[in-house]
Amino acid sequence: MQKPEGRPATPEFSSGPCAKRPGWSPENLNDAALGRSHRAAIGKARLKAVIDRSKALLGIPDDYVLGIVPGSDTGAVEMAMWSLLGPRPVDVLAWESFGSGWVTDITKQLKLDDVRVIEAGYGALPDLGLVDFAHDVVFTWNGTTSGVCVPDGDWISADREGLTICDATSAAFAMELDWPKLDVVTWSWQKVLGGEAAHGMIALSPRAVARLESYSPPWPMPKLFRMTKGGKLIDGIFRGETINTPSMLAVEDALDTLGWAESIGGLPALIGRCTESLAALESWVASSDWASFLAGDKASRSHTSVCISIADPWFDQLSPEQQKDVPKKLSKLLEDEGVAYDINGYRDAPPGLRIWCGATVEPSDVAALTPWLDWAYASVKAEMSAS
Repeated sequence: MQKPEGRPATPEFSSGPCAKRPGWSPENLNDAALGRSHRAAIGKARLKAVIDRSKALLGIPDDYVLGIVPGSDTGAVEMAMWSLLGPRPVDVLAWESFGSGWVTDITKQLKLDDVRVIEAGYGALPDLGLVDFAHDVVFTWNGTTSGVCVPDGDWISADREGLTICDATSAAFAMELDWPKLDVVTWSWQKVLGGEAAHGMIALSPRAVARLESYSPPWPMPKLFRMTKGGKLIDGIFRGETINTPSMLAVEDALDTLGWAESIGGLPALIGRCTESLAALESWVASSDWASFLAGDKASRSHTSVCISIADPWFDQLSPEQQKDVPKKLSKLLEDEGVAYDINGYRDAPPGLRIWCGATVEPSDVAALTPWLDWAYASVKAEMSAS
């Protein structure tokens, strides 16, 4: 098979950290408050701007609070679980690695007793009808490592008694989140915004704030997780007074991408770019003789972290180790060609590819990638068949 003539202009298809926004360069960050304290007026103003502009762009309700916290999305989810869980039974949903990680933390670290784990394998959603909203509920909106997302918030009870804690790191800025159904929402800048690592964001509903102010967990609370003092919310966190020292360079980078998102039409435009990229892959898969989607149900198929399975009788005859080698070799081949970086599937997922289609990726680059995928697969298949 001949190499395709065209190629993606930008080969960054990593699922995190993700591609920078179109037109990005280091010069965009020249106004960063470097060498200045994050407690100084200029630092606090920059941090508050990220909060205010994120809240406006995402359409977060006015009575929710939003803050910048340590440890990326992982830190934000842990902060929520360690601070809020305990008063009620917990339902935790898991259908890929990050949800499974929250199961481990709830059962093995927090050691909560009254926990129901509602699971599904890679490529599918669990039965959402099993969730009891008298319980606190922990779930991911979009499974980054499986390419499976909840289709909407209709399954969440509007008159729930428990809290809903939603890990939305590869959904925020790319999917419509049903805010009235969500009490805690977390994400990081490094996903759909293409930002730098280490910073997380956490949004809290009035119900979540009321829980924080009325409940004291029985376990020691690390300083980085503390959102209350003397039974009251530390509201400075939600005005840009971060718990620990943030990178003002990363903050400026987040502001730069927020400005780009505003300039192209806000959240609808961001969602549209992701949808267009997925459409390019769906068109390709429909005519492919070897590729399929790990997420078989279109309604729950992610349009950010798109996971590709290999549906070829030749592949099925390989040993498990050989099957793992196929996407590794394919990914390495495309990386050597400078066509696509970091597209091998997640290590715990079934062997396959994972192509990031978040808003900072150009849909035209996704379309240009598809003939290269065919070329690389044909090359790997020929090589392995001959050996």
